Amino acid sequence: MKNLFLIGAAALVLAACGATEEAAPAAEPATVEESAEEAAAATEEAVTEAVEATEEAAEDAAAAVEGAAEEAAEATEEAIEEATEEVAPQ
Repeated sequence: MKNLFLIGAAALVLAACGATEEAAPAAEPATVEESAEEAAAATEEAVTEAVEATEEAAEDAAAAVEGAAEEAAEATEEAIEEATEEVAPQ
């Protein structure tokens, strides 16, 4: 098993070293204005996603609290009924 691991690691090293790099095509130079616009758009998208996630989490939390409150109310009613029956059996 150890030999297989070493062989795999060696194969990865050889593949990484043997790869020839092709020249990347020259990218168009971006202006400061374009970069700022892209950053603003990315920020707006991130904020929108964060707001949506926060709203969803708040809705989920509210539903969980409501469910827990209902269960607590039912348990309280049952406990009162049991206590009443023990004190004054019918």
